[in-house]
Amino acid sequence: MTGMFQKIKPIALMQLRLDRVRLLVWIVAFIIVTAGTTLIFEGLYPSADDRDQLAASVVNPAITALLGPAYGFDDYHVGAILSHQMLLLTAVVVAIMSILLVTRHTREDEEDGRVELIRSLPVGRMSTLTAVMMNKAFTFVVLTILIGLSLVVLGIDSIDLQGSLLYGAVLGVTGILFAAITALCAQLAETSRGTISLAFTVLIVTYLIRAIGDVSNEALSWVSPLGWVIEAQVFVENRWWPVLMTLGLAILIAVVALYLNAKRDLGAGLLPSKSGKAEASKFLRTPLGFTLRMQRTSLIAWGIGLFVFGATYGSVLAETETYVAEMEVMQQMLGTEVSEGLALIEQFIAMLAVIISIFATIPMILAVYRLAKEEKVNRTEQVLATAISKTKLLSTYLIVALIMSAIVMVAASVGMGVTGVAMLEGDLAFSTIFNSIMVYLPATWLMIGLATLLVGIGKWRGLAWLYLGYSFVVVYLGGMLEFPEWMEALSVYEHIPNLPINDMNWLAVLTITILALILVVLAMISYSRRDING
Repeated sequence: MTGMFQKIKPIALMQLRLDRVRLLVWIVAFIIVTAGTTLIFEGLYPSADDRDQLAASVVNPAITALLGPAYGFDDYHVGAILSHQMLLLTAVVVAIMSILLVTRHTREDEEDGRVELIRSLPVGRMSTLTAVMMNKAFTFVVLTILIGLSLVVLGIDSIDLQGSLLYGAVLGVTGILFAAITALCAQLAETSRGTISLAFTVLIVTYLIRAIGDVSNEALSWVSPLGWVIEAQVFVENRWWPVLMTLGLAILIAVVALYLNAKRDLGAGLLPSKSGKAEASKFLRTPLGFTLRMQRTSLIAWGIGLFVFGATYGSVLAETETYVAEMEVMQQMLGTEVSEGLALIEQFIAMLAVIISIFATIPMILAVYRLAKEEKVNRTEQVLATAISKTKLLSTYLIVALIMSAIVMVAASVGMGVTGVAMLEGDLAFSTIFNSIMVYLPATWLMIGLATLLVGIGKWRGLAWLYLGYSFVVVYLGGMLEFPEWMEALSVYEHIPNLPINDMNWLAVLTITILALILVVLAMISYSRRDING
């Protein structure tokens, strides 16, 4: 039995070395966001009256579904505000981080042949997966400690050492749980895409079960591990048993994943794969048809995800007056001091539209970057050895990204529009919401053009993600942190007219579209001239 776990240490060290930059960026980002948000809350709600007004505004079904039930109303201090407003959403992002990192060293490494290469050496059959789980446990323990210490050093009265460590522990144990869930999904699915899809499905389902349970049936929330997060009541009751429950569940799932890993064949999945057709259709034999088929699951998953995302925001529109009007932070984010006289709900829609469009840009960039991944594993050479040119190959992935842009933007618009109109009982036109989101299509096209150019150049692909993150910070926190105009002007999303509070600016939209076309042309030239890595 001990032979199954041989050479875990060198494998774990190798994985840590490969992930050193990713882990550093993730952990630093969590610390900055958590500490920065805490300081913002302290500045926005300095008095007990301010915090009592906030407490009154968060007691409604829409906010409960998004953030969970509020607690600590007897003394709604900064710690209680931070725990209620940020803990659940941050835990979801930690889960996403865990899913991506575990998939990278399980199914993705199997697909690329790295696990087979490692197993050709004198290592144990279960060493690779065990090393992954040990690394993730170590990573999230470090995250727990650093998050806790970063909150303590702020010196806020309501944020003590125990609550700070519990806050970090909730995040850390959530990461460990979804590391175990992803490890299990990697045994069931036979591809990295299938693993990610299964793991994200679990995450979405657990979130929705918690949301429904918190609003309508408290007992249902106990079915979801994300419901346990709220029961910790950090900085109020400081309950540690939800952390222990989550950790116990994670250990149980990890043991099952290790058992299945020992039983299955390398490269195979335990879920039966559907047999394809004996012959491919004419469309599937084309570069575009083949590329669409390879990204079909991603198209469907992101379409459904953005529909749910939009519908979730649409359900909040009916509570705009009570939720936004009494919250200074939301007024600063909306910029109501600039847009006086306009209906508050229209300002809220304009802000939600740009946030949704930024999130919708993520799958578009991923669709283009799929070509870079194919090149990395030396499959692009095989395609280019046929009668297809570099320009045509890059154009194929560009078209798929444009199709993705249409699908996810329409899905988000319809989701938000249908639920928003239903919640407002016809007081708002569907076209108002639909147009406010779809007007950002040219901005997403420019991001696609930038991603395509970076693929064409063959390096610096992280710049697209950096720019998208910068745009989100400017849009989401710009009004609250009072960024200078030149910083806001650097984001392409700031140049799109904010419908319905502003008039349509066709010149700006046309200019951004032309810039996107220029980036695409430069990408085609760069890709056609450079050598393919192989």
